[in-house]
Amino acid sequence: MSVVLNAPATARAMHPDEWSARVQLAACYRIFAMLGWTEMIYNHITVRLPDNVSGGSATAAVAPPPQFLINPFGLHYTEVTASNLVKVDLQGRKLDDNPWPVNPAGFTIHGALHGHRPDAHCVMHTHTTAGIAVACTEGGLAQNNFYSAQLHDMVAYHDFEGITVHADEAPRLLASLGQKPLLILRNHGLLACGATLPLTLVRLWTLQRACEIQLAQAALGRAIPVSAAVAHKTTHDSFQFDARFGAGQDVFDALVRQVDRIDQSYKT
Repeated sequence: MSVVLNAPATARAMHPDEWSARVQLAACYRIFAMLGWTEMIYNHITVRLPDNVSGGSATAAVAPPPQFLINPFGLHYTEVTASNLVKVDLQGRKLDDNPWPVNPAGFTIHGALHGHRPDAHCVMHTHTTAGIAVACTEGGLAQNNFYSAQLHDMVAYHDFEGITVHADEAPRLLASLGQKPLLILRNHGLLACGATLPLTLVRLWTLQRACEIQLAQAALGRAIPVSAAVAHKTTHDSFQFDARFGAGQDVFDALVRQVDRIDQSYKT
């Protein structure tokens, strides 16, 4: 068993890569709380643990069953810590002795993406006011502002089927998403996925900002549309999703520094 030095006893008892993933994810929950993206004890951010954590190796012929981290159901995002995150399998079943339950509705969506999109290392879902407001409009996201113009051909839509507790919705949800990284769940909220947590965060942040601007602008009358050609160029020129510019890591690090000035208990 690998040892994590200068860390809580919980960390020293697990693989260092798992502890690192736990700290990063717990920090992200605190970031969501700081940004006001919480919904009481509901909604989720999930990440897939590296194969080496779940018993795999570079030389193994078959990858081990994937393992994921999700927030304990019943805790506010400000109460989530690295050690109280719950480890689950692809069906959302607990793989550790964590006393906290898992929200079955939460992992229906997340499990579908993690299980069928190889690039979905991280999945985020929110019920923000601006996000749901746009999700409730017939036209969806309007291509009329600086932020939506950076999401050209990146956003898919899925029709509302009620609370996502039924596994039979998963194939339809996946079909709706296709290969796009962002999904507007009509009448419901926003969803993002990505190969890393920071990349997923900046994708969701951009969609959230686009929704906020759209909501504010709606009261002012007819908006100036952005042409498809300009939106395509804007999305191509946007550096925040580009690996050469950190693919969101710099944004995530800056937000973690803000969280650290407020409360560092997420690291425990």
